[in-house]
Amino acid sequence: MSRAALEVRIPVAVSARHVHLCPESIERLFGAGHRLRVHAMLGQPGQYAAEETVTVVGPKGRLEHVRVVGPERKADQVELSRSDELAIGLDAPLRESGDLAGTPGVALEGPAGCVRLDRGVICSLRHLHTSQADAAALGLRDQQKVTISVRGAGRDIDFESVVVRVSPDYRLELHLDTDEGNAAGIGLAPVHGRLRLEAPAR
Repeated sequence: MSRAALEVRIPVAVSARHVHLCPESIERLFGAGHRLRVHAMLGQPGQYAAEETVTVVGPKGRLEHVRVVGPERKADQVELSRSDELAIGLDAPLRESGDLAGTPGVALEGPAGCVRLDRGVICSLRHLHTSQADAAALGLRDQQKVTISVRGAGRDIDFESVVVRVSPDYRLELHLDTDEGNAAGIGLAPVHGRLRLEAPAR
């Protein structure tokens, strides 16, 4: 296999702790008939950081002002870094978004009430969003695992086992959590990684 194969510049986004909420939980936390309000649009089409925040309450601590990410979902989900988990006394598994079976629960507090989740807390697997067109152009397939190198942010690092997620609704972007972003020295300035794909030697 040739290691001097294809190199592609990939935008990198660091995803801080956040929650996704179903309509019922939104009403219990923020009041009857409440709808999420857009604070800022995110890199993936249709996704946004909401104005609303909640407090995440674990067995040993609390995380205040945790941002809600919209739009609303069918199931509640809390995405924390490993450091966040340790701070509040949880041991959540590494999972893809939506894979909530066997995950721990947590309490959420909002201005209008509290929601107790029996499950839903994950440490998100690092992943690469890509459209079907970009995936085809790059020779990628859904659920494939790749390596992406982040250079020039102060701490060069190769992120292995990055899960490829393909959808017509996605835009090409690597998602890391805050622990991973800090490990790579990523600050406020835009950062790009390089996807390395091996090709058969000729």
